[in-house]
Order: sequence, then structure tokens, then C-alpha cells
Amino acid sequence: MQSLTVELPPEIDAEEARLLLAIKLYELGKLSLGQAANLAGYSKTAFMDLLGKYGVPLFAYPPEELAQEVQR
Repeated sequence: MQSLTVELPPEIDAEEARLLLAIKLYELGKLSLGQAANLAGYSKTAFMDLLGKYGVPLFAYPPEELAQEVQR
């Protein structure tokens, strides 16, 4: 695993930055749910709850795929 050092402004603590990074990497499909939860320091269940609080869908379907599923 690689390491990254970042200087954060005083109003953002390291835990919050890790969480936000994990959420964004999950949202972009760069990390699995388990990997993102681990990076953020949460269980999968707790991380799923946080995804909801931040408005990030647990499952991301392209609109055309979702339309096909609904028509079935």
C-alpha cells in the first residue's frame, strides 16, 4: 500500500479527511466498499450509514441500465 502525506487546514482533522477521501474513492469506483470502509477506519455497516448521510448511493446504476431493470 502506498502512503500519502497531506498538510490539512486547521479546521479539517485527519479523521474527517480520511473519511472524505474514502467516500470519494468509493463513489468513483476506485475502491470497493470494504476497502473504503477500511481506509476510513469504519466497519462496512457504519461506512454504509455514512454514505447515506453524505448522499452517496450504495449502488450506482447507469440510467439506461436502471431503466432496463425497471421495465422487466
